[in-house]
Amino acid sequence: MTTAYDVSGTGPTVILVHGLGLNRNMWCWQREALAADHQVIQYDLLGHGESAKPTGLYSMERMVEQIAELMAALNIPKATLIGFSLGGLIVRAFALAHADKTQALVILNSAHARTRPQRNAILERVKQAEEDGPGATIDAALVRWFSEDFSRQNPRVLDQVRTWVTQNDVDAYPAAYRLLANGDIGLEKTIAAIECPTLIMTGEEDFGNSPEMAGQMGAIMPNAKVAILPGLRHMALAENPEMVNSILLEFLGHHSTV
Repeated sequence: MTTAYDVSGTGPTVILVHGLGLNRNMWCWQREALAADHQVIQYDLLGHGESAKPTGLYSMERMVEQIAELMAALNIPKATLIGFSLGGLIVRAFALAHADKTQALVILNSAHARTRPQRNAILERVKQAEEDGPGATIDAALVRWFSEDFSRQNPRVLDQVRTWVTQNDVDAYPAAYRLLANGDIGLEKTIAAIECPTLIMTGEEDFGNSPEMAGQMGAIMPNAKVAILPGLRHMALAENPEMVNSILLEFLGHHSTV
């Protein structure tokens, strides 16, 4: 299946895995900083952007194999993977399936061991997207994703994110949303087997991908460190890219190799 991707920079390879309803361009706040010393691969998940949009259910296994196929096509034997939200679930699953291809992991604003009420709330949004399309969920999402002050002061950023989400395929979007809702199931305990260096980062006010979840992951994974970003919500990488990039670069400086 077709995977759309961009390559920037030279050096150790870093693969960026975006979140639900977004696309490879969401890394515009990180690309330049990371590409100064790394080969950065940005790609569109299946069902998103310019990549293939298969019909039916979207499985974690297929998302994992999309990365493996891309690495094979680009002759990349090993990489550091940075995953945001849904991407954070995918990179965990990738590391479990392909430890030999995983140099290090970064898990950004991504869920762990959701409670039943938390999962049900997401499944309600899946139903809303199935019935009314991607645009039906975006207003509430922007409240969860950005702080009030940032939203008031940066309407263009919110408009850009809104455009990305509303342009999604009407069938692929809810199918991928369902994967987000259930993707943490089965990862709660198995991530203890991920031995590569791992950075887990989330916003202090990202309540769906909370500091508590990040701390729980950090306690389970044997080689993980946790960073909590004060005052930030889900889209911390857009709201305060300077802080996020500084932490990313410090981690990559210690753990990414050619």
